[in-house]
Amino acid sequence: MVKINENYLKLKAGYLFPEIARRVNAFATAHPDAPIIKLGIGDVTEPLPAACREAMTAAVAEMGDRTTFKGYGPEQGYLWLREKIAAQDFQARGCDVDASEIFISDGSKCDTGNILDIFGTGNAIAVTDPVYPVYVDTNVMAGHTGPANDQGEYGGLVYLPINAENDFTASIPTTKVDLIYLCFPNNPTGATATKAHLKAWVDYANAHGSIIFFDAAYEAFITDPEIPHSIYEIEGARTCAIEFRSFSKNAGFTGTRCALTVVPKSLKVQTSEGAEVALHSLWNRRQSTKFNGVSYIVQRGAEAVYSEAGQSQIKTLVNFYLENAQIIRNQLTAAGFAVYGGINAPYVWVKTPAGLSSWNFFDQLLEKVNVVGTPGSGFGAAGEGYFRISAFNSRANVEEAMARITAKFATV
Repeated sequence: MVKINENYLKLKAGYLFPEIARRVNAFATAHPDAPIIKLGIGDVTEPLPAACREAMTAAVAEMGDRTTFKGYGPEQGYLWLREKIAAQDFQARGCDVDASEIFISDGSKCDTGNILDIFGTGNAIAVTDPVYPVYVDTNVMAGHTGPANDQGEYGGLVYLPINAENDFTASIPTTKVDLIYLCFPNNPTGATATKAHLKAWVDYANAHGSIIFFDAAYEAFITDPEIPHSIYEIEGARTCAIEFRSFSKNAGFTGTRCALTVVPKSLKVQTSEGAEVALHSLWNRRQSTKFNGVSYIVQRGAEAVYSEAGQSQIKTLVNFYLENAQIIRNQLTAAGFAVYGGINAPYVWVKTPAGLSSWNFFDQLLEKVNVVGTPGSGFGAAGEGYFRISAFNSRANVEEAMARITAKFATV
């Protein structure tokens, strides 16, 4: 009989966002005229920047000429893109990151899961609660956890609760953990981390031989000059951290697919026999074996992000979504909701009204005002009683959604 990976059977019924889509589709089928506004999944709505479109159009033309046609590219990404990323995203901020340490991929979601390929079993893994579900589910799939309890918490994971009392930034563990997932600006809560907070994590990781997986997919939304954009702005991070970034939210590449992972060459671990191994070489081997690289056309589009026009256009794009977030924050606060996030981040984290559960509030928003958000409990047990609202939509839809919600659910 064929054997399957039975770790998949430990997963909860469905990944959060497909479950949301299922419920919304069922409602839409039953109410075909309902004017549904979706502020749930973090998908962008505004067009790709003109600089990116023009670069990709030119790249398509190159592919139509034998003399400029491109076949397989380097699995690590084209050097001309990696050099621009290194110079403008990292070195310009004082980070010691070389182009050779950057790997271009088709998504930071993919990379945060795929990175587990180079780590063995038996590691103590710490995640915040609530947390981006991919971190947890990919560890379940890889066999790094036990089954889930009634609250959806998996055995074998160390859950670090984040809440209003600790400003949605987890406390440093009192016991040793090996792999640590940190996401700032945070998905789902919209919280940010100070240099002092990240320094505490870096010091902990270096002291315990731990590795930090630092998800910086939303760094472009940081406007406060005191908040670090990269873990490598913190002294000591090159010996304990891997960073993930994406072009999805800053440049609208959700449907185009381009991201990057930084694995410093100075980041090393030990084998069970005590031999020292560089994670950079392992990740390079993994990518060279399992990945054929991002398309030339897409990488030319990503390169255009670093042009003068591209920088101006993505700044406009990011500011547009930040203004949406401000509208959401201001109107829900005025309506009596307890509101967090939405500053330096595109997500607003809201306490559900009248003691409603996260999914009950989801259902009421959908049924009563035809607005879709994301139940906080879908991000973990500590997310129960909260709700995430995304700023990724048109201005008209955001304003209309807030008008509907505040008219129906205002408590002041």
